[in-house]
Amino acid sequence: MDEKFIRSAMLLGEDGIEILKNSNIMVFGIGGVGSFTVEALARTGVGKLSLVDYDQISISNLNRQIHSDINTIGEFKVDIMKERILNINPEMEVRAIREILVEENIDQLISEDIDYIVDAIDMVKSKISLIEYAKNKDIPIISAMGAGNKLNPTDLEIADIYNTTICPLARVIRRELRKRNIKDLKVVYSKEKPLESKIDFHERVPGSVSFVPSVSGLIIASEVIKDLIEKNKR
Repeated sequence: MDEKFIRSAMLLGEDGIEILKNSNIMVFGIGGVGSFTVEALARTGVGKLSLVDYDQISISNLNRQIHSDINTIGEFKVDIMKERILNINPEMEVRAIREILVEENIDQLISEDIDYIVDAIDMVKSKISLIEYAKNKDIPIISAMGAGNKLNPTDLEIADIYNTTICPLARVIRRELRKRNIKDLKVVYSKEKPLESKIDFHERVPGSVSFVPSVSGLIIASEVIKDLIEKNKR
């Protein structure tokens, strides 16, 4: 087998590595959470990845996004992430899609051969559209809830959206999913109460650190890998 993934095969088995090699995963949002998810999926041997994000790397991303450094500021996140993971595994098939997901373009973005969707989008309206689409098409999906204004990565956990507490974003998503009669959704969320900013800042954005979004992204990757292998071994 491919020696790059021999250490992973010791835990997942050769059949598990083969399942991942033949899997096609789509990640929406290549920021603090999504960039670490993509990195982990690539390093575990996923064969096909589609990366969707409209944004460019900014200097404020340096504190938490794995593809950001002084040389990538101003570049499109999906392009830099594609280049990065192809340097890990050149045999991968990677699509870099510079788009913002809206209800009107979702059909064009998501192909029928997608095995799993990762929702690491910040915008509520786009999250809801993506979740609803995935549920209607019976595509497995996992969603990241809020990682901003949090300092304790050990408070992150996997849960169904209807069993979450504390997280303000999860509260909004629960309400919107009830309206659409969506019965369940696997999420990663934090039980930590959001913290208040210790400085005045001119933009209304949450505070963030390197070690909460990254852990959320890695948890998501582990869950995707586990689900894909379990599903294909049945």
